[in-house]
Amino acid sequence: MATQRILDFLATRRPNGPCLVVDLDVVRDNFRAFEKALPDSKIYYAVKANPAPEILRLLAAMGSSFDTASVAEVEMAMDAGAPADRISFGNTIKKERDIQRAYQLGIRLFAVDCVEEVEKIARVAPGARVFCRVLTDGEGAEWPLSRKFGCVPAMAVDVLRHARTLGLDAYGVSFHVGSQQTDLTAWDRALGDAKKVFVTLAEEGIVLKMVNMGGGFPTRYLRDVPVAQAYGQAIFSALRKHFGNAIPETIIEPGRGMVGNAGVIKSEVVLISKKADNDNVRWVFLD
Repeated sequence: MATQRILDFLATRRPNGPCLVVDLDVVRDNFRAFEKALPDSKIYYAVKANPAPEILRLLAAMGSSFDTASVAEVEMAMDAGAPADRISFGNTIKKERDIQRAYQLGIRLFAVDCVEEVEKIARVAPGARVFCRVLTDGEGAEWPLSRKFGCVPAMAVDVLRHARTLGLDAYGVSFHVGSQQTDLTAWDRALGDAKKVFVTLAEEGIVLKMVNMGGGFPTRYLRDVPVAQAYGQAIFSALRKHFGNAIPETIIEPGRGMVGNAGVIKSEVVLISKKADNDNVRWVFLD
């Protein structure tokens, strides 16, 4: 979204070549909106959405935690001022040496979705906290992520039980309702599945402590989307519905919703062409 500050910057600096200009005030406002919408949830910014050091430093100073998908992102978050206890390694598919390096840096919170990943963590990150990602249907999202990561709730029970057996802290459950999710009921369905895992393991004496409700919060591009407060109300209502007065620790991982409307890409059209004389499609090439 082109704020006046961005327009003024482009008019004054007139940068040569393509560039992305981000208004940090918009990022700051978005963080505060998430804080207000879900005041009892910890915010873990998804670094992959935009790892610019300026954004990471701002969010670290505001008290944000960080969801990382690689050792490089872990190091970027730490360089920005985030302590290790405010960083999770949220990628469910990690090289064993990367798990080990993150553990050496102080990271203790890791995502999993299969017993094989649990075994890697147990070998090189003893005593770490793990949370298991549960599959969702992704219905209502512009980019569903329903099959690539996660497992069915019954398998999540097995994964977390195995983690406990190997001396890890079976800490909780996570899910992702799909990117650019505009269906406010999506979190209700996912939290229902998360609750099943909590109940089954509690019957075995394994008490989970956390639900990571992922990202999926949309940003406005060409059409309006619900505001953060609407998502907060829907999510809190779903938490009360499924967990009653025993709501566990909760985490959200906004990425696109934190930064997507904060910047503009300035680019130049180099060529507009077609591939045949009767072609109704035009190809627009940017620098």
